[in-house]
Amino acid sequence: WSEDRFNEIIKETSTFIKKVGYNPKAVAFVPISGWHGDNMLEESPNMPWYKGWTKETKGGVVKGKTLLDAIDAIEPP
Repeated sequence: WSEDRFNEIIKETSTFIKKVGYNPKAVAFVPISGWHGDNMLEESPNMPWYKGWTKETKGGVVKGKTLLDAIDAIEPP
């Protein structure tokens, strides 16, 4: 797992997200491995550099560490 590669992907994806009209600060970016289950349901020890995600919502700032946390933080339209 590479922190540099993860940050590169966030940068590239954020540019695209802006182009289609969304705010990247409202998106939770989570490095996961579906194959190994890393950061899917529980925090993974395989990425000690990953401190979690933060995103802005109508109700304030929400934080989490896993994909499940990110899904739970999605606001319905």
